[in-house]
Amino acid sequence: MLIPLRHENMEGRRWPVVTFALIALNLLIFLGTHWKIERVEVRTHVLVLAAKHPELKMSEEVEKFVDEVKSKVPEAEWRQLSSNKREPEDSWDAQIGEVDDPEQLQGEMDTLAQRFAAEQKSSILENYAFVPAHPKPISYLTSEFLHTGWLHLIGNMWFLWLAGFILEDRWGRVIYPIFYILAGVAASLIHAMFYPGSLAPALGASGAIAALMGGFLVRFPKLKIHMLWYMLIFRIRFRAPAYWLLPMWLFMEVSYGSLFGQTSGVAHWAHVGGFVFGVLAAVVIQHTGLEHSANAVIEDKIGWTAAPAVVQGAEFMEQGKFDEGIAVLKKHVAAKPDAIDAHSLLRQLYWRKNDIRAHLETTVKLCQLHLKAQDAESAWQDYQEYTNAGGDRMPAAAWLELCRIAEGHQDYVRAVTEYEHLAKAYPAEKQSLLALLSAGRLALKKLNRPSDALLYYKAAKASKVPHLDWETNIQAGIQEAEKAAGASYTPTVKS
Repeated sequence: MLIPLRHENMEGRRWPVVTFALIALNLLIFLGTHWKIERVEVRTHVLVLAAKHPELKMSEEVEKFVDEVKSKVPEAEWRQLSSNKREPEDSWDAQIGEVDDPEQLQGEMDTLAQRFAAEQKSSILENYAFVPAHPKPISYLTSEFLHTGWLHLIGNMWFLWLAGFILEDRWGRVIYPIFYILAGVAASLIHAMFYPGSLAPALGASGAIAALMGGFLVRFPKLKIHMLWYMLIFRIRFRAPAYWLLPMWLFMEVSYGSLFGQTSGVAHWAHVGGFVFGVLAAVVIQHTGLEHSANAVIEDKIGWTAAPAVVQGAEFMEQGKFDEGIAVLKKHVAAKPDAIDAHSLLRQLYWRKNDIRAHLETTVKLCQLHLKAQDAESAWQDYQEYTNAGGDRMPAAAWLELCRIAEGHQDYVRAVTEYEHLAKAYPAEKQSLLALLSAGRLALKKLNRPSDALLYYKAAKASKVPHLDWETNIQAGIQEAEKAAGASYTPTVKS
């Protein structure tokens, strides 16, 4: 099983409120409807009985329903439905095939007609799911927000988040939701083209989300997606560009749709239709000026306009011209060394180019800038990015501040570990001494590890860094740690 984890551009210019709203709406509707969604055997039974015994009298509603389905189903399929040689749909179908009494058959049709009329009024699937054989206009919209189970919902919402928020950031809060709604309608129409006589209700956001994937491919073809390949006990992580992964997904949907049709229980052709719609709509949005207009509105609302060099660098990155983008941004940061946005984009370019060394160096610089701006959370995220990419030696002054950020998060184990690594990496620097004292204090006061605290304080005492000003603190720490370690030791008495 292939599972997308994230992609390389998980940052936006503002909160993706439309994407959040879509996810929340899907969740709320699911919580209110999933326990009410019923089976659809009544309609199937009506059709079976009407096909086998066309002489039976039907209510006006049932007759209209049967005529509508019959007009869309190929004649061969309708004859097959009336055949006694076909495989029964269920136990009712098997039993009714053995009934010959006209009165009993008419009574069964009357009972089905009553149930049919009741479901017409209250059925969620009948009124709000998309049924190709007799679609209701409202179902083109409402079916996008119905889901059959938790896995169905969670899977769709995860894909909606990954592909949706970045397109919302690009297209804005007007174009993006219109695109999403129209994509769902288009997916339903394509599904109905392939299965015009189907009575199986189609529901879920996957058609619209497939369109988001198509739009993602057009707008960010070279953006790499982090994937997890999960198979039994094997787990493999890898990265691949959108222009490779997304067409592969589309090919799989076309294959499954051709081989299995509706028997898989998945509307594969709705996915294909949504994806194609997304590709075409994204091309139109991009080349008609709509996207440019949306971006102008976004920049005006957030009150910030990127420097021309940053805009140019972003364009080069989207085009896959990494060296050109790096050259433009390096020139810009040479003139404006505190430009956080430029350094952030530069880091992405180095990562996309697979220049890990330059990526690490830029991440260090960005972390220092965030610390200077007193943006502790961003600085800590930079450090996480640094360590995940293989970095292990942050500059001493910045590293000490990061240790204190971890301590502020009350992640004392992580803070002690970072203090210890700092002290070992820079044994001759003042930050090493301060790190040892801080590690000793946390080990003693917060983690109740007096033996470890004693080691840290003794290491501080033995440090080559001049520490006359700290001698009193070191001695006090040693004495307190020794006392605590002694109190926690209980000798074993042999009888």
